[in-house]
Amino acid sequence: MRERALGALTGLALGDALGMPTQSMSPEQIRQHYGTITGLRSAVAEQPIAPSMPAGSVTDDTEQALILAGLVIDGGGHIDPHRFADALLTWEDDMRARGSLDLLGPSTKLALERVRAGADPRRTGREGTTNGASMRVAPVGIAFSLSTADDALAQAVHDSCLVTHDTRQGFEAAGLIAAAVSAAIDGADAEAALEAALDFVAAHPRRGHWTEKASVAARARLALETSRNLHDDALADHLREYVGTSVESAESVPCALVVVREFAQRPLTGLCFVAELGGDTDTIAAMAGAILGASAPRLLPAEPVGQVLERSGLELGPLCEALLAIRSGGGGRSQEVISDGRRS
Repeated sequence: MRERALGALTGLALGDALGMPTQSMSPEQIRQHYGTITGLRSAVAEQPIAPSMPAGSVTDDTEQALILAGLVIDGGGHIDPHRFADALLTWEDDMRARGSLDLLGPSTKLALERVRAGADPRRTGREGTTNGASMRVAPVGIAFSLSTADDALAQAVHDSCLVTHDTRQGFEAAGLIAAAVSAAIDGADAEAALEAALDFVAAHPRRGHWTEKASVAARARLALETSRNLHDDALADHLREYVGTSVESAESVPCALVVVREFAQRPLTGLCFVAELGGDTDTIAAMAGAILGASAPRLLPAEPVGQVLERSGLELGPLCEALLAIRSGGGGRSQEVISDGRRS
């Protein structure tokens, strides 16, 4: 179980770093600047979000997952919305002070602007439908099991969405990723984890505020069905044209789940495949990487994983142990845990 939990956070960071150089770029721009992607690459100067960032660097996907993990651990499984809002605001201020362009996504930014203006953070996320909640939710899947009789996982997922993505789409997107990770932690393979995730979301139809946008779970089922017999370039074309690779959760999350199924035994190949798709590549790869890493941790490639951990100074083991202590009913915070998952 510890190996799978570590695989989830490691896979998330690896996917994030592999997608970093190509995020927000078109397939044509990616081919022009990078050619074929087979591993970690430094971002070119023309990269619109992370210009010239070194190979192995992670982005806001991993950064916010570590913030959420620390809050889950500090709260013994409870995520306080005021502390979460404060943590995200502090992170954004720090990133801006360092001159980073890799700041908050659209839903999170809008919600936190309202928090800065004095709004109650329990009510600021009612328009957020993009993938900010799903990209960071993997620690919740580690901390809570699908097999518990109560609704602890659903409540924790909703708590993680509340400040920024308290919509039906936000909950479905985060619920799919968290539940798939949770099922994999309990031993499910990738395909079984995806089915468990879809069943989990179907069992909680009224979480999050209504918006007029498409159901993430319905779009995920459709994407999985229509892509089942497609591979390689045909699959890439299908994902770009019919599923979508944007920041909208109803596009990026189904895309990530298709990648998980297709590349369950080839995680590095799958995450490089995402990096060439164009669009929100770092987030799609981070979400897919979390599930791939949890379902088959021993298939994660040692050399690029080591490069990512070293470049970004990540120490994920203590975080995983503290999250698993919550899962087993231990709760509390280990004295050895580094609050943000970074080496001191």
